[in-house]
Amino acid sequence: MKKLFLPTFLAMIALCNPIFSFSQTIIVDKTSNIDRIINESFQPVTDVLNQIIFFTVPISNDREIPFVLVWLILGALIFTIYFKFINISGFRHALDVVRGKYDNPDDPGEVSHFQALTAALSGTVGVGNIAGVAMAISVGGPGATLWMILAGLLGMSSKFLECTLGVKYRRQNADGSVSGGPMYYLSQGLEKRGMKSLGKILAVLFAIACIGGSFGGGNMVQINQATQQFIDVTGGESSFLFGQSWLFGLVMAIVVGMIIIGGIKSIAKVTDKIVPFMVGIYLIAAILVILFNISQLPSAFAEIFTSAMAPSAVFGGFIGVLIQGFKRAAFSNEAGIGSASIAHSAAKTDEPVSEGIVALLEPFIDTVVVCTMTALVIIITGSFDPTASGNAGIQLTSKAFGTVFSWFPVVLSVAVILFALSTMISWSYYGLKAWTYLFGETTASKTAYKLMFCVFIVVGSSMSLGAVFDFGDAMIFAMAFPNILGLLFLAKEVKIDLGSYLSRIKTGEIKRYK
Repeated sequence: MKKLFLPTFLAMIALCNPIFSFSQTIIVDKTSNIDRIINESFQPVTDVLNQIIFFTVPISNDREIPFVLVWLILGALIFTIYFKFINISGFRHALDVVRGKYDNPDDPGEVSHFQALTAALSGTVGVGNIAGVAMAISVGGPGATLWMILAGLLGMSSKFLECTLGVKYRRQNADGSVSGGPMYYLSQGLEKRGMKSLGKILAVLFAIACIGGSFGGGNMVQINQATQQFIDVTGGESSFLFGQSWLFGLVMAIVVGMIIIGGIKSIAKVTDKIVPFMVGIYLIAAILVILFNISQLPSAFAEIFTSAMAPSAVFGGFIGVLIQGFKRAAFSNEAGIGSASIAHSAAKTDEPVSEGIVALLEPFIDTVVVCTMTALVIIITGSFDPTASGNAGIQLTSKAFGTVFSWFPVVLSVAVILFALSTMISWSYYGLKAWTYLFGETTASKTAYKLMFCVFIVVGSSMSLGAVFDFGDAMIFAMAFPNILGLLFLAKEVKIDLGSYLSRIKTGEIKRYK
């Protein structure tokens, strides 16, 4: 692993090059707007990453689809069939486990099943559920909602598999902390199958992509949309932060930095309180908007199904709607990406399958519930207008909420900031575990990563919507290539483990404690 240090470190420097360019440009042109300089410095890197990660494959004479989406969809479909629809059959048992009915206080690990779930959910339930859904509908039309729901249901099986493996191959560190995730099950799991070299290569590729994903989708996307919403509710162009949004990013960077110092236990103590609260606020607001427009609900569902199956040309055709739905769902729930298994690996359990069962709840809560509520709010209020421009991302969702009560955007801004905060602190943990896998568990190594993460909060707050989502998408989806490939090789052993687990549940060998 030491041989990989230099090239990987250089890759990280290349990723951070826009920051260095930004500092140099400031010296040259002190009169330039700081936000604009940051955005322009970062755009070339984003463009290159998108060309590499989102290479397309033709599916008809005039249609292409990003291969990474095909990879994720096929993987989720294969795992759903292979595990005999565990996303449905395991749902009730998942609720029992997460409620603590099988919790043994003597089991190894750092956090409870519920805390592991909320820590992982805080990494997925973010502004992707609010801004990402709005972008999907803006580009793909209301029909994209149906494909988001389908992607969420299929993704439950992928999440089950990767989080089971995360616990099975986790490593207990000397200080009592736990390290787990795709880096470990790819390297160790494939080594058991006689593919040691492939396992190491996939583990390193995943770790590099995960670090980038923590800076991009898990950080910059979140702070970008939180900043935009805060500026909008404080006056828009007349806001004291307009043109100086990096100041909001600086404040958030300080808050995040104070939280992530304590590691997963500190993060879990925050997320197991913030996540239920923020999801509750958001869903209550969404339900109120829907109730005020209840007469439009049947037509909203009809529009979703109609445009999903036979969309008009303005929505980009059937394939265009499907792509937008699956893309935003994958970004939101991260099933098949592998990130959540890092949080779940810290759960207190000696039964890896039990944590995989708990994890399948994530895509359901994140995509089937939260994303669908967002889509219904936008559609039912008539806020979506395919001929309009300028209402992208969080602004479109805010407009929809504002149709009921003028002060609802303020409530939304609180929810968005909490969404962004919780997602950033969870992704800082994911990125840190990938970083320490490559560079070691030293204090200096951990401190270097945490400082870089906080710097990217400031950078993300200053970038434009398109650029930040493009960068976030590229880094998040890059993780899927090594992860899905490894999961295809390792699925068989998890199926054996699942059979054993369910058998022991049935016979009572695995005890209920509540």
